[in-house]
Amino acid sequence: MIIPSSKNYVRDYKKEAEYHAQPEQKKNRAARNKARAQAVSSGKNVTSKDVDHKKPLRSGGSTDKSNTRVRSVSANRSDNGHKPGETQKKKGK
Repeated sequence: MIIPSSKNYVRDYKKEAEYHAQPEQKKNRAARNKARAQAVSSGKNVTSKDVDHKKPLRSGGSTDKSNTRVRSVSANRSDNGHKPGETQKKKGK
């Protein structure tokens, strides 16, 4: 979870821990780690970069090499609405 830049923001660690302990979130985290490991093993330079899923895991995307790509942190997170202070962009609304 990205912390907004507001100085008055209080991070709720208990809520975060509960969220990340859910079976679905554990499965997604493992898939993200697998995608990064695959990129490293295939010789891609992922230092200071994100491994992005073209079709997000939350939308039913897979961890196949054909569904992943290496992108800069700013490009990947701006597409996904994860800049500090922003909320997740909802498509179709």
